[in-house]
Amino acid sequence: MDWETQTQEKFKTMIDKMPMFHRHIAEAATAKKAVENAKQRGANLVEEKDVVEAFFTEVPKPFYSLMIRLLDNEGFDYKKYGFPKKTQIGTDFESKDVFTDEHR
Repeated sequence: MDWETQTQEKFKTMIDKMPMFHRHIAEAATAKKAVENAKQRGANLVEEKDVVEAFFTEVPKPFYSLMIRLLDNEGFDYKKYGFPKKTQIGTDFESKDVFTDEHR
């Protein structure tokens, strides 16, 4: 399935900024889920919302802090799509302080 050009560029740049040992699995899992999300919408093109949802559903919670920083840095507007959901992390947070000290 094709991707919006800007979304694909931001996705690739974000993946490139991840620690090397996370890159391959993060790219494979989130790209697959983004395509599934687009198909569920009946779309022929992967859009930003598909990628954002994929990251929030496929990335394990212990890595949310890094993910949020990277999403912010690459200009993914995850809040526009209602992320993060309270049920995903249990509380509201700012992108700079995803977890309290006891969870770090």
